[in-house]
Amino acid sequence: MIAFVSGTVAALAPDAAVVEVGGVGMAIQCTPNTLSTLRLGKPAKLATSLVVREDSLTLYGFVDDDERQIFELLQTATGVGPRLAQAMLAVHTPDALRRAVAAGDEKALMAVPGIGKKGAQKLLLEFKDRLGAPVGSAPAIGAPVTSGWRDQLHAALIGLGYATREADEAVAAVAPQAEAAEGAPQVGQLLKAALQTLNRAR
Repeated sequence: MIAFVSGTVAALAPDAAVVEVGGVGMAIQCTPNTLSTLRLGKPAKLATSLVVREDSLTLYGFVDDDERQIFELLQTATGVGPRLAQAMLAVHTPDALRRAVAAGDEKALMAVPGIGKKGAQKLLLEFKDRLGAPVGSAPAIGAPVTSGWRDQLHAALIGLGYATREADEAVAAVAPQAEAAEGAPQVGQLLKAALQTLNRAR
């Protein structure tokens, strides 16, 4: 079990990072939210979970132990593998998942690609009383949008190797989505949308 990886960020891609540890590049699958915290050439420490299959060893990385633990717990549900668990964390923070399960919010789970109405209902039943209570405080509905997401998103795009002009255009393209969000915008989701606009432009 590799509990965490600490080293210099050697490369970044839309769904993964390479962290150099003792001269070895560790390829780590990450959500957009986790990737948005990393910078090329800078030190990083990621909580990790090693998924062992007959034909592969895949390392998944997370911003903290809480996210890693939720990732592993999600996989105990029927039909949930590492890819779907990671997709759930790409769309929702651990606390957002806890609140969705506590409230029986099917729509929140159906926002995850690959989860339909029946799947959401089944997951709500399986996770009831298992994810625990939210750790942090929920953002107030209708809270004013801060400019912080712009800086974070711009820095994440630069870290992925995009030019300043491309990053500026991508931030502008997703601004309406961010301003329409209830509460503080999720930088991870905005990064995913920004990458889609950049891919279309190329």
